[in-house]
Amino acid sequence: MNRRRLITLLLVVAAIAVTFVVPVFAEDAASEGDQSAVYGTFWSLVPPLVAIVLSLITKEVYSSLFIGIVIGALLYANFNLLTAYTTMFTDGFIAALADSWNVGILIFLVVLGTMVCLMNRAGGSAAYGEWARQRIRSRKGALLATFGLGVLIFVDDYFNCLTVGNVMRPITDKHRISRAKLAYIVDATAAPICMIAPISSWAAAVTGVIEGYNGFELFIRAIPYNLYSLLTLGMIVFITLLGIEYGPMRKHEENAILRGDLYTTPDRPFEGQDGEVPVGKGKVRDLVIPVLVLIVLCILGMLYTGGILEGENIINAFANCDASLGLALGSTLALLFSVVYFLLRKVLTFEECMDCFPNGFKAMVPAILILTFAWTLSGITNLLGAREYVSGLFAGSAAGFKVFLPALVFVVAVGMSFSTGTSWGTFGILLPIVVAIGLEPELLIISISACLA
Repeated sequence: MNRRRLITLLLVVAAIAVTFVVPVFAEDAASEGDQSAVYGTFWSLVPPLVAIVLSLITKEVYSSLFIGIVIGALLYANFNLLTAYTTMFTDGFIAALADSWNVGILIFLVVLGTMVCLMNRAGGSAAYGEWARQRIRSRKGALLATFGLGVLIFVDDYFNCLTVGNVMRPITDKHRISRAKLAYIVDATAAPICMIAPISSWAAAVTGVIEGYNGFELFIRAIPYNLYSLLTLGMIVFITLLGIEYGPMRKHEENAILRGDLYTTPDRPFEGQDGEVPVGKGKVRDLVIPVLVLIVLCILGMLYTGGILEGENIINAFANCDASLGLALGSTLALLFSVVYFLLRKVLTFEECMDCFPNGFKAMVPAILILTFAWTLSGITNLLGAREYVSGLFAGSAAGFKVFLPALVFVVAVGMSFSTGTSWGTFGILLPIVVAIGLEPELLIISISACLA
């Protein structure tokens, strides 16, 4: 049975099952005045479960989330199509995008995308590559420089991969480092460093999908338990310093060192760009200064929203801050600074700076779509009483299984992210479910770390 037929069969079976089950609850629901016939029952979990299953089958997250939203709206409206359609917007998309916290997160992402475009176009990344090429004398130095640049650019993993890969490729080629090894260093640094960086697109996204808690505080407290990120970063340094190669990577590296074959495979990506001269007149400071200003202003923005000017100490200000508003305030000021800075430095014209605004927004559209769908699915699921059902379940007969939840979350998240290719879609679906269970703070933090890992 091919994938399309399997999906169709699953949807038909789900529709038939729900159609027959809903009338069973409808009479009781009507007598109790509940709008949804399945409020607080197992069926309240059907929308996110459908999204998870479809993402595993289709390896595509947008349609999976949307179908979950549609099913949730139908369940909430007792299969009244007009009410379901209206609910999808009034209590779904519009409610999600009207929430001030969510809007702040989206503003931060758009501003971040614009700053990434500005820094790339100014030539700061290319300047760092040229600076590094003149100073790196060995393979080990090239690998460590690649890792170091990846750690520096922690604000966004996509920006990290694109910048580090393009900047360091000529340097690693010069020292006969295989493209597979370069890809490993770049990718194994990008996401893990963003997962443990408080000022990053990951922190903003995670805090945006956690409801009922201070999402930023939970993200900070989860960092020490994010063993995947910490061990992965440590592993890069370990194998680089000791020169350890194993598995298929050994074959790639031996071919690169002994034969000068950087690819090993028939595919030869970017082969025609090896000698490309970077365009732009930026300096290394045109990469470093905007990033540092972004970090400092975002921290100050969060401290401001936490009451630092009203006499709160730094710890209390961070604990009480509105991370969404703080990131939006700080990043917007950093963007204004960057535009003025690049204009004064004459590395970009005013028109080139303005072109970065739509291009930066365009780069963040996938992240914005995933977050919007995830927020909407979470809102619809809450309307169905999923939080009450899951909390009651784990407070009763399933209470003893709470300790296994982090392991279960990790396994499911691995399957989803491997199948769909998106970590954001994975935690956008799973984190609201984890939060709804009502775990003890320590177990909740570990479960969040397991999901991100």
